[in-house]
Amino acid sequence: MVLRAPGVYRPQADTWMLAEALRQLPALRGGRVLEVCAGTGVVTLAAARAGARSVTAVDVSRRALLSTWLNCRLRGVAVELLHGDFSTAAELPRFDVVLANPPYVPAARETGRGAARAWDAGPTGRSVLDRLCASLPGLLTDNGVGLIVHSAISDPDRSLTQLREGGAAARVVASGTVPFGPVLRARARRLAARGLIAPEQRDEELVVIRVERTSCPAVGEPA
Repeated sequence: MVLRAPGVYRPQADTWMLAEALRQLPALRGGRVLEVCAGTGVVTLAAARAGARSVTAVDVSRRALLSTWLNCRLRGVAVELLHGDFSTAAELPRFDVVLANPPYVPAARETGRGAARAWDAGPTGRSVLDRLCASLPGLLTDNGVGLIVHSAISDPDRSLTQLREGGAAARVVASGTVPFGPVLRARARRLAARGLIAPEQRDEELVVIRVERTSCPAVGEPA
């Protein structure tokens, strides 16, 4: 059972896809792991179970951090909690693995309010993704690996381009199609009018992007 405070993102298809993909990372065993946008901490727990030496979870929601702490505590997993976004983690030593399930649903506002902070991400769904793709390579150790999950509605090709321009290798390593949830169903007509989905589309493709840091500088280091 996963404990979830009111307003915290409920684990669903993107959560489980990310948790499955992380099991394929050799760098995870014995490594330092960061989960960005932790929510209930399900992915943090999966990393700990897969052999991470230490796990750090960051979220802008204090309720999410409480949920992560409770779920980890119940399972005997020690976790470092950070209140903020991925820029907060830039102040720490770099990580061997960074895992991220950021907000990526197109919305009228740049950032959501209340529970919607977990999914609303501006008009194109990239208000968080653009900043994350610019920052993630610098959070990784040499030869560190990151995984980002998001919807194809939010332009995976743009994510790949940004990551590569930042000096990292990036590729899609997993994908799957799932029915729209309540939020996308309610916005389907508006998204179709903007050309973000087909008129009758009622499902979305989720992708997991693997990011490998080879020679890009860390945050704050000169290129």
